Amino acid sequence: MADQDGEPPKLFDLCVFTFVQSKELSETVIQELSQNLAKYGAEVIQPKRDGSLPLAAATHIVSNTIDFPQYTEATSMMIPVVKSNWIQASLAKNKQAQLRPYSPDPRMIFSDVVLSCADIPESDKESIIGATMAMGGTESNNLTKIVTHICALSTDHPKCQMALQKNLKCKIVLPHWFDDCFKLGKRIDPAPYLLPDPEILRAHPGGNIPIPSSQHLQGATSARPDFIPTPVDSEAESRPKLTIFQEKKVMLSSDLSISARLKDIVKELISDGGGQLTDYVEDCDWFICHYRDGDNYVRAAHASKPIGNLSWLYHLITHNAWTTPTHRLLHYPIPRHGIPGFQDMRIAVSNYGGEARIYLENLITASGATYTKTMKADNTHLITARANSEKCDAARDWNISMANHLWIEESYAKCEMQSLTVSKYTHFPQRTNLGEVIGQTMFDVDKLQALYYPGGRPKKPASASKRKRKTLEGAEEDADADSSANAASRHTRKDFDVMQDDDAEAADYAVEESGGPRPAKRRATSFATPAREQRHVRTGKENETPSTVSSSSRSAKEKARSRLSGLVDDIALYEKEKKRIPKDGQPWGGKRAADLIEKKHLNRRSVSSPAPPSDDHDDEAAPVAKRPAKKTKPTLKQIEARVILTGFKRWVNDKHKEDADRRKLREMGISVVSDGNVCDYLVAPQLVRTVKFLRNLSRGATVVSSSWIETCLDTGEVPPPTDYLLKDKENEQKMGLKLQTSVARAAANKGRLLRGLPIYCTASIKNGTESYKVIAEANGAQFLVYGPRSGSTIKPTDPDEDPEGPDPVYLLSTANPEEKKLWKKFEDMARQGNMEPRVVASDWLLDVVMRQELTFDTKYLVTNFFNSA
Repeated sequence: MADQDGEPPKLFDLCVFTFVQSKELSETVIQELSQNLAKYGAEVIQPKRDGSLPLAAATHIVSNTIDFPQYTEATSMMIPVVKSNWIQASLAKNKQAQLRPYSPDPRMIFSDVVLSCADIPESDKESIIGATMAMGGTESNNLTKIVTHICALSTDHPKCQMALQKNLKCKIVLPHWFDDCFKLGKRIDPAPYLLPDPEILRAHPGGNIPIPSSQHLQGATSARPDFIPTPVDSEAESRPKLTIFQEKKVMLSSDLSISARLKDIVKELISDGGGQLTDYVEDCDWFICHYRDGDNYVRAAHASKPIGNLSWLYHLITHNAWTTPTHRLLHYPIPRHGIPGFQDMRIAVSNYGGEARIYLENLITASGATYTKTMKADNTHLITARANSEKCDAARDWNISMANHLWIEESYAKCEMQSLTVSKYTHFPQRTNLGEVIGQTMFDVDKLQALYYPGGRPKKPASASKRKRKTLEGAEEDADADSSANAASRHTRKDFDVMQDDDAEAADYAVEESGGPRPAKRRATSFATPAREQRHVRTGKENETPSTVSSSSRSAKEKARSRLSGLVDDIALYEKEKKRIPKDGQPWGGKRAADLIEKKHLNRRSVSSPAPPSDDHDDEAAPVAKRPAKKTKPTLKQIEARVILTGFKRWVNDKHKEDADRRKLREMGISVVSDGNVCDYLVAPQLVRTVKFLRNLSRGATVVSSSWIETCLDTGEVPPPTDYLLKDKENEQKMGLKLQTSVARAAANKGRLLRGLPIYCTASIKNGTESYKVIAEANGAQFLVYGPRSGSTIKPTDPDEDPEGPDPVYLLSTANPEEKKLWKKFEDMARQGNMEPRVVASDWLLDVVMRQELTFDTKYLVTNFFNSA
């Protein structure tokens, strides 16, 4: 509604915007948006002459990309960065829209998704909506024009019928699409999931799929390109004038190994663009090198200078636009000796084509592994965009680990090999070629700094927020010592600065999800600036008091002192907030805040000590209150029990409670460790045949009831775990065993129950081969996957050398037709090696490990087991 004067409502009143021009946000669009913002009460400020943004004055940054130099500093100052369509959305609603759905951060994969669910079960509906909103999306219960996706199982629901009848632009997708996106952490093409005729339900999973191209790999497929690419916007014969190097100094490291001719070309391009080359790292603005080592690299890193490789420099020249070197993996210098753990690997690639294949070849080499064009039995890994190809079949037969490109990308980005047990690395959507999401992984900058910046993380340049804090700290010191004309003089000079900076700091913290920063105090700048311009600058010592003080000076001092007394509450509030900011400077909030609060509740101890008596006595000076001694940080109790939990139901669907309980247990000396680590106690509610239970039982862990942990958490005390030994008569009778007998045998076996015993497993066995492999190897067995392409892996022996008869060899299998075809081949291989073949159900292995006794009964043979079942 308009106001009484007929003016439009001041929707953006007290908001200060600045824009980041890019390929995605042109100058013409910026001018149009600026006019709209000014019409609705906002102030638009232009970037500085050097291209940097005026962060100290801005309340909002409008950018359709996070690829600008000050993005990290802006987020640390809690200045919201939003896409340009946030402005249109706010105007359409006549109120400032939520910020999160309009974030340009590519990690918010659903930032432009407005979801409405149809005939989805309630529990699944809540999960889908929650995960979508966590990744930047929004939810609408009703079908409106802004809805972009309807999640449904069919088109029979009224929402779907209405969307089809009115020909709305929203897409009707199966929940499988959201599930696959959540698992990968990437947003894939929804086309195969679209109703009413989704491809994933009608097409064969192994059918051909076109290999997609990826826009994220443009100019980033190699760490050391052979030539400078042609500019993307150049249609004329001559190269357009570069502006990206304006007033920039660039240093080329000696490890680039480029020819003198190429260096001259680069120098000429930089010079024509208004920049220059330098040989001193202290003088440069950008540092270009090939490896992540050397004195110059370390100095540039600690000075927080942008560091890139030759590929990054060429990308700047080609596109004439800024890009952060850590946003693309092959734009940053490579590790000289690769990533630890990759040196002995031989990796092949399947189902990727074009630039994606070249990119993966170079990334594998940069990681320190060996790339092989062909697939052989000595390969250790296969990186594939789909789970269907001849190489994939061979990988299954030869027991070669198979993963998608996310595994190699995130290993390189985090500077350490990632475990293939993480599900997203081995997830392959049925009708999707994952080449469409390749190249989107960014570096984990914290890991990069921790490993490659000797001496700690780089010093960050003094930001506007830090300058604000220093001003406030100075004001507080003056307030404490306000007993002389000298202090009043300092307050006169600082007073307006304190008011302006304190208000700006408050605005930085006051970010509302519903409509951006609270603008209540930002206008303090308007009356602070004139006072700052009229400020008298005095020569000589700052603390020197003039011999004569005019009446106007006294009046100014009295006003300053009076105004400062009104700021005491604000300063105290600031100090309280400042103490909540960790020493590492990271912003407060979210899980970090919850964890710290929980820790304070757990570690709260009253530690007080009297202030030491002062030796100095000054009768004329006012007494100064001594600050209470800092509380000593409590030390954690020594670990007395390491436990692994399985089937524990207390923390189901409550991650916060789990984190809090884990900390409570740690305070009591109980450490909950992840599966695969050494443990003292295996905690379970009953006798179960889970991987965790069988694996840790095999290692001789004492099995106790989960009620022990419940008692510890409820009482805060640790009773003897031996009083809570697991007793489960019902399941013991079903399985035909005594648990305590099994535990005693496991302690005696020491993980060698199946030592040296060859156990094969069909590749298509129910529940997958990985769980059986973990259980078998925990007991010392030799575990191998057996498939149609598997050759003979049993070395023939002389029957005369085995007077007791041939040793058994086992194949875990089910009775499905594909696996039945393997039985005869397996039996022939075993007999040729003078071994007794036994094709058994997987229950044989589970029962043997549960009893911790190697026995065999013909009931486990697949021909008997499945017929009887």
